[in-house]
Amino acid sequence: MAATPVRRVLHMLRAVFLAGVFSGSLPMAHAQPSPAMPTNAEPLRVYAAGSLREALTEVARVYESRTGLKTQLTFGASGLLRERIEKGEAAQVFASADTQHPQRLHAMAASAWAPPTLFVRNQLCALAVPQLNAEPAKLLDLMMDPAVKLGTSTPKADPSGDYAWEVFRKAEALKPGAYAALDTKALKLTGSPEAPQPPAGRSTYEWLITEGRADLFLTYCTNAVAVRKEVPRMNVVQMPRELQVSAAYGLTARSADAAAAQFASYLLTPEAQEVFRRFGFGAP
Repeated sequence: MAATPVRRVLHMLRAVFLAGVFSGSLPMAHAQPSPAMPTNAEPLRVYAAGSLREALTEVARVYESRTGLKTQLTFGASGLLRERIEKGEAAQVFASADTQHPQRLHAMAASAWAPPTLFVRNQLCALAVPQLNAEPAKLLDLMMDPAVKLGTSTPKADPSGDYAWEVFRKAEALKPGAYAALDTKALKLTGSPEAPQPPAGRSTYEWLITEGRADLFLTYCTNAVAVRKEVPRMNVVQMPRELQVSAAYGLTARSADAAAAQFASYLLTPEAQEVFRRFGFGAP
């Protein structure tokens, strides 16, 4: 069977990484940066989904300690980041919470951006106020309850919103009329330029729920668990099997950019994947 474009890029990136960007195999205590990319070079500009903030910041820290090569990380809603790149912002690596936005960059300029590669996975969960006593078996009923404020991100601008609407479509198969009800009542509270911004130092989801803007928020499980660590009284509720949605995260890098290819390939190594795993992400 012929290799898919994603598999070809995966093999290519791994080959670039293993064939000489580092001398030897990872993990290494004293890996040296490539002579072609000196340590005083401009930082590598990486645009990434906001849900990757904690994990990718740690991955970049390890990468910099391995190579001496600096990174400049910009986080946000994947769709909005893709629009900024299309308008000319000089990102070199784009790590999205889906594969569609990287694919769009590649389709728009195949010579400029590599085909997307799947590099981690996530799931959608619900973050709930304790008063709801939420649990998987009654999650759909709570979502549809007119008295419950249901928060989501913004579809198209942020894949988290797209995944929430995928949950709504699955709900329709269980309860006819559920999609229309959920589509109407969902409050798009994150992922758009108009979304309310929390005070400095406050988690977006914790702030929105504490301020009473949402009682139940559909977000990535990694986000929900992170909020639970900050505010233990919040409940993290797994989706029931019938409503589960998997989020596949796509990665692309500028073509003919050795520094971008090196960093992108590093994200696929066991060392980087272990960091992602510690933050709750699944393997590709």
